[in-house]
Amino acid sequence: MTSPLRILFMGTPDFAVPSLQALLDGPDQVVAVVCQPDKKKGRGRKLQPPPVKVTATEAGLFVLQPDNIKTDVFFKQVEEIAPDLIVVVAYGKILPASLLRLPPMGAINVHGSLLPKYRGAAPIQWAVLNGEKESGVTIMQLDEGMDTGDILYPVAIPIEKDDTAGTLFDKLAHLGGRTLAKAVELMKLGQLSPIPQDNTKASHAPMLSKAQGHIDWQQTAESIHCIIRGLDPWPSAYGFLNDKRFRFFAPELVAKSATEAPGTVCQADAQGLLIATGSDYLRIREIQPEGKKRMSVQACLCGTTIVPGDLFT
Repeated sequence: MTSPLRILFMGTPDFAVPSLQALLDGPDQVVAVVCQPDKKKGRGRKLQPPPVKVTATEAGLFVLQPDNIKTDVFFKQVEEIAPDLIVVVAYGKILPASLLRLPPMGAINVHGSLLPKYRGAAPIQWAVLNGEKESGVTIMQLDEGMDTGDILYPVAIPIEKDDTAGTLFDKLAHLGGRTLAKAVELMKLGQLSPIPQDNTKASHAPMLSKAQGHIDWQQTAESIHCIIRGLDPWPSAYGFLNDKRFRFFAPELVAKSATEAPGTVCQADAQGLLIATGSDYLRIREIQPEGKKRMSVQACLCGTTIVPGDLFT
């Protein structure tokens, strides 16, 4: 029987919580947690702890929130904790080489894509934006690059036609926790073989911007379908009608060649908005008028006039 590992966990957002919980539920010991500092949020601009800190505090764990992880002070703190392994899940900063070399078993990461595809900050969103048919998580050995370390344990799942970045995020967060637990078990048994990434097959997933959400209706219905889903819930896809911004959600492909100008509303009823694109039609079932909450198109039409012939720009 192998001895329990001393694990230092580094993570910050919701995506990392299932992985932390999986370690807490397992046979090893999470000796400390490192996450980003609290941030001001909401109208009151009150300091809010990140989700990982909330989970760690509830579990009675020691939490560190350094502004800078490249200092001698932080290195000595980690040295005193003496972890056997560092586990990183969406921490938000690249670890320096000194930290990567410190634990006997190094540092591993849970990444929300099938590496080497979609290295970077927004792998889940870009997989949906690009119309991928599958995604997954990769347990990788960390190095000093951006998601360039050796692959240890990848697990794939399909991307469903109605998946959004938000629903896929939740699926991969929980898959990440389960996969991490299995990978740590295999590491302890010496049964994981690192596989170098093929850099010729690498693609990148940079952070998203709000400007990416402005829909070009000249694109195909299939492309816009992916854009709306990939930008849901943030930053969301949008268009303008009478100088008012409308955000679009829950798209449905309608395979019928469009004859109207792209962006034209062809139907507006309880079933949604049928909008012409550069190729085929798209039915929008949920919408968010400017200054209001997200709602069904049926609810929107009770208070907002959108009629056939209107043109979204």
